[in-house]
Amino acid sequence: MAKQNDIGARMDRLPISKWHQSVFWLIGIGILIDGFDNYMGGAILAQLIENGWSNNYLNAAFTSATMAGLFIGSILAGLLGDHKGRKFAYQINLLIFGIASIAAAFATDMVTLIILRGIIGIGLGAELVVGFATFPEFIPSRVRGKWSAKLSLLANFAPPIATLTGLLVMPALGSELGWRAMFMIAGVAALILWVARHGLPESPRWFASRGELDKAEAILSKVEQDIEKEIGAKLPPVMEADIVGGQEVKSLPFSSLFKGNLLRRTILGSFVLIGMNTAIYSIMTWIPTLFVQSGITVTKSLLMTTIILFGAPFGVFVATKIIDKFPRKWLAVGLLVTIAILGYIYALQSSEIFIMIIGFILITVLYIYVCLSSAVYIPEIWPTEVRLRGSGFCNAVGRVVTIFTPYGIAWVLTQFGQVAVFVTIGSVLGVVALVVAILGVETRFKSMEEIGREAFGED
Repeated sequence: MAKQNDIGARMDRLPISKWHQSVFWLIGIGILIDGFDNYMGGAILAQLIENGWSNNYLNAAFTSATMAGLFIGSILAGLLGDHKGRKFAYQINLLIFGIASIAAAFATDMVTLIILRGIIGIGLGAELVVGFATFPEFIPSRVRGKWSAKLSLLANFAPPIATLTGLLVMPALGSELGWRAMFMIAGVAALILWVARHGLPESPRWFASRGELDKAEAILSKVEQDIEKEIGAKLPPVMEADIVGGQEVKSLPFSSLFKGNLLRRTILGSFVLIGMNTAIYSIMTWIPTLFVQSGITVTKSLLMTTIILFGAPFGVFVATKIIDKFPRKWLAVGLLVTIAILGYIYALQSSEIFIMIIGFILITVLYIYVCLSSAVYIPEIWPTEVRLRGSGFCNAVGRVVTIFTPYGIAWVLTQFGQVAVFVTIGSVLGVVALVVAILGVETRFKSMEEIGREAFGED
């Protein structure tokens, strides 16, 4: 029979195996489809402006509806994931955004599309929270940052894939059918994965945190046996020094996020994700629209955007190489400041060549930060007992702020132009960098159990 703390130590001493890789792909493809559905919004909005369905303010409503859905999905994912299980939560969200995306393909007017986009957002928000927060529970602490960054790398092929698909599909099908095809592609892919992902296991750490040691033991024992067959050798014994002792089974209410040491992490995580969402949804969603309003055709704007957005997977690839070489806290601060400076420089460009070059560099740095914040740092700062609720709440705060951001961006863009937009974004990122510098905690190379003890003030 396993002891509660022995589950984490046993998982941390496992070599990366076919089991880990299976978990990686089943979770990663879900987040990739999620990202595709999310990031195709920019191309869709540009085409909806072209065919007369939309304008700046309806586009803002579409983006805000997405943010509202992401907010609701983040909260629901946290509650369901911590109370009903990680597996239950990540299957429900696939159904929500898969079915709603297919329904959006048949929308008859912009108001209906905006409402459906809000429902899609619920599924999208849940998938991101559950996927990124659950995956680290399966991975040994010595390589957790690297593999979480790899998960983010897979997921962040979504922006260029979405825009490239839009470039190929939308002009070919025309302004009335092109955007509908994009929704259909995302919805069908989500439902196919829903079927494939029934075999994904529950997290043994989640079972252990609830005191359900028999269930944790059943999963982990089989994994250990399979790995021993795979490597052709016995696994090393768990060292007593690696077992975090004295940790009791805790049943924590949602209100625990706002008390004691956990409150610091709630504030920290919220600001980290406010910075991430502000940058993503202010910069990336508006890039095609900014091009169109500058006189560039939709087709050319999609080509330029596709080139720029290849900075997303490249940035996360860079993150996989550097993520464990720097303290999480100070890496976040440095990236936020760099994004703010690059955004201003980007806004000053008038040459299409320099727009693409500076834009590519900006997106590269932005996505190193996206990887660090969403895939690595935010899931790491929480104890297992509240990991999904903590991650979900912080994601929700980051998103509720950006429900209103599109209206502000639309107003600033209309009244003052593109440079003012990027100055505003840079100011927000500067505030976030200051908060992280003051409240940041370090999680690099620490086991999930050690992080939990520190979060509960047991260090």
